[in-house]
Amino acid sequence: MSKDSAAKFDSSRAAEYARQSRIALAGYDACHELSACMLSAVLGAGTKARLLVVGAGGTAGEIIAAATLEPDWSFVAVDPSPPMLELAKAELAAAGLEQRVEPVLGHLAEISITPSFDAAIMIGVLHHLKDDEAKSEILKQIATRLRPGAPLVLAGNYRTYASQPLLMKAWATRWRMNGAGPEEIEAKMGKILQGAEPPRSEEAIAILLSEAGFDTPCRFFSSLFWGAWLTRRVPDGL
Repeated sequence: MSKDSAAKFDSSRAAEYARQSRIALAGYDACHELSACMLSAVLGAGTKARLLVVGAGGTAGEIIAAATLEPDWSFVAVDPSPPMLELAKAELAAAGLEQRVEPVLGHLAEISITPSFDAAIMIGVLHHLKDDEAKSEILKQIATRLRPGAPLVLAGNYRTYASQPLLMKAWATRWRMNGAGPEEIEAKMGKILQGAEPPRSEEAIAILLSEAGFDTPCRFFSSLFWGAWLTRRVPDGL
């Protein structure tokens, strides 16, 4: 995540992140739970594995779900936002999981490029990166840190927001469903859209992944603009 993207997640946004995320994404917890299930299905139940989590700040929901399902998994959790990473650390401590997670305040580029991770998770990051070059770069950085054939769970918004006015209206209506008035809805939607540039389509995501060294993604979750996919790092030489 770029410095500009990280700056969006300041202390005020971190403080409201858990509630806001569950309103903005219908199925927030289900996405994390299914991500854990997909990774376990690939790696095998009861296996020992080391996972890289990119953009791990916030509720740490993806880590908590995966760690609860698979007690022999350990995690390196990277996030450039101090308040968001502190929030995640508090959630992990409350769940009794802090000993299994190495939090890293900073960017993915600061993690060794040795392909030592058995899997990776990046949820809610890609659409905050400003252009295809930045999106491609972070996916390539993940690929260089994964063992050949290792799975990646990628999740986030896709399709340009303006291309789907009905989904945008339904998204705003979800805020009304949760008690927000017209002015608050306008403010919330504005904050969601601030600086966000989702991939243009599911095909665009597949192209980005392919260029970074991953195989064809399998979508396993969808909610309005949101999608979640599982892909694997293509073994060297293929």
